Amino acid sequence: MDRRVTAADGHAFSCWMEPAVGEAKGGLVILQEIFGVTDQLKGVATRYAAQGLTVAIPALFDRQRRDAVIPFDQASEGRALMLSADPEGVMADIAACVAALQAESGKVAVMGFCWGGGLAVRAAQVLDIACAVSFYGTRLEGALGTPLRAPVQGHFGTSDDHTPPDVVTRCQREWPGFEVYWYEAGHAFANEQRPAVYNAAAAGLAHERAAAFILKALA
Repeated sequence: MDRRVTAADGHAFSCWMEPAVGEAKGGLVILQEIFGVTDQLKGVATRYAAQGLTVAIPALFDRQRRDAVIPFDQASEGRALMLSADPEGVMADIAACVAALQAESGKVAVMGFCWGGGLAVRAAQVLDIACAVSFYGTRLEGALGTPLRAPVQGHFGTSDDHTPPDVVTRCQREWPGFEVYWYEAGHAFANEQRPAVYNAAAAGLAHERAAAFILKALA
């Protein structure tokens, strides 16, 4: 269901909420790719809600365009929105979602994909969260120079031209605790609605590892 959340600066934005199934074990904030709060991401929310997590997906483009959902074949439009986003505003919106889930569910983890994967790493540096998971996170170079305050797990494709292996290696050198897994895949390998890049085996294994990592951190 859609819910309205308000950041510390007064900005009210949409947030897709998926209630935990069965015994609640904590909260999970999922951060979008450059395409907005897509049906595909809502499906990811359903996957993790089934494991006892209350899930929130903030609409991080709402500061620029309300309810923006970009078709997967129009990446340039999503990239333009991403590049024009105010980093402090984006992090304020993520922080508001984290706080809302903490009030309802206790400990909270953050997971992100692509742009959101980079934001998840940033969240682990500046927010009070249990852990973060980055699926093929981008713009990681900008996070170098700041220590991680929470455990982070990353999932990357060996042929990802958005986040090449050498960038991830630099991150591992700086953050020795950064838990990284590699897959014989490219960028966006976990998005089943993009058949040209989707890798079912890699996606399934990555989600298994992510779920175990998150549930351990929230326990």
